[in-house]
Amino acid sequence: MSQELILADWNARESITEAMIPLIGRLYRERNVEISVYGRVIVKRSVIDIIKAHRFVRQVEGEELSVVDTFPVLEIVSELDVHNAHIDIAKLAIKFRADAQGRDLKQFVSDELAVTTGPADDRNPTDVVLYGFGRIGRILTRQLVDRAGVGHSLRLRAIVVRKGKADNDLEKRASLLRRDSVHGSFKGTIQVDEENQAIVANGVSIKVIFADKPEDIDYTAYGIDNALVIDNTGMFRDAEAMSRHLQAKGAAKVLLTAPGKNMKNVVMGVNHNDIAPEDTILSAASCTTNAIVPVLKSLQDKYGIENGHVETVHSYTNDQNLIDNYHKGSRRGRAAALNMVLTETGAAKAVSKALPELEGKLTGNAIRVPTPNVSMAILNLNLKSETNRDELNDYLRYIALHSNLQKQVDYSNSPEAVSTDFVGSRAAGVVDALATIAEGNRCVLYVWYDNEYGYSCQVIRMAQHICQCTLKTFPVEA
Repeated sequence: MSQELILADWNARESITEAMIPLIGRLYRERNVEISVYGRVIVKRSVIDIIKAHRFVRQVEGEELSVVDTFPVLEIVSELDVHNAHIDIAKLAIKFRADAQGRDLKQFVSDELAVTTGPADDRNPTDVVLYGFGRIGRILTRQLVDRAGVGHSLRLRAIVVRKGKADNDLEKRASLLRRDSVHGSFKGTIQVDEENQAIVANGVSIKVIFADKPEDIDYTAYGIDNALVIDNTGMFRDAEAMSRHLQAKGAAKVLLTAPGKNMKNVVMGVNHNDIAPEDTILSAASCTTNAIVPVLKSLQDKYGIENGHVETVHSYTNDQNLIDNYHKGSRRGRAAALNMVLTETGAAKAVSKALPELEGKLTGNAIRVPTPNVSMAILNLNLKSETNRDELNDYLRYIALHSNLQKQVDYSNSPEAVSTDFVGSRAAGVVDALATIAEGNRCVLYVWYDNEYGYSCQVIRMAQHICQCTLKTFPVEA
């Protein structure tokens, strides 16, 4: 193809994509319909982002797909009376190619989405309070603001922090939300409302509450009631301490973004159905536990796991020292940005809280390394059934694309992928297929994970499940 034809084709795809963006936006804002391309959400994305999402399909499915194929699907979706759904237009397009059964595209899409049609759900959004505004707190803020105003979703009302020593406390916190050295600038506008002691992000007014004790807060005084409090401070780790949140007026449930004692530790996609309506204190476990448990469950279901070892190569965190100084933990007092630091991890033992059948079968250690974000878990396992590299990778690719764990497990087969390529990954963990080792009953898997953003996505999914506002996904997988 000549250069002129290549450029003309590109311009045509850009034009089609530009026409897709307003349809995607209206579906999201007005009907709570989230559009994706093989699990990659394309709501509030640029033209280039959407085209790249389509390009990903060739990598995982082995066939071309472009906006030329998905735009007609999107147009039909926008014409239907569809509400409260996550719709993968790429999967619909591929499925139509393979399984039209004599139907035209409009009839096919209508049949696939039949159960989503009808009146919209008129339930009110659930109030959410973020207790803490550190790394996870600010990423959760970005994600909740990004979802603001959508159907019966989650509505961020306030953040709770301790009063800082600076006079311009609000401005400093707004600045941390506005700029991030790892995740980039906030996509939108942020203003400080000193009069109402709030940060306004993309039109969402977030009350900033200064408090030292969770039980002293009266959320109802700020118009907040029956709220889900997400504690991301790391200060409270057991049910007794977490119950202090429930003494606050207006708080109904509390979710801990760390492993918790004497409470259910939940990994979305694996044991989220263990959550009962009467549960008021829950843990979202750790970032590492979320990264490895979905992959381990997939292997346990198909091959069975005899035993194994989990080695975590983890980016440094605020828990470590910037330069050598006293630290209560062994080795963590040494300079985080200069050293690989061998330390302990409870992730391997914590696996059994979500997968009881693996109780006592896994050991684990961790190495903190001089990178600010994105970590890796190395799963060295002895299986009950034999396999090989190609078979195992094909299975994990299926899990990432077509199973009920597709939001948790992603799949990469790029020969050039390194840690920074996974910054912003929404998956709990990404299997690096080219690094897989498998022979007989033994396998070694390498799983990347954005220990900040990917974990925060899992927290949001859990919050949606608790508040009963998880969107049904279409097309329904066989």
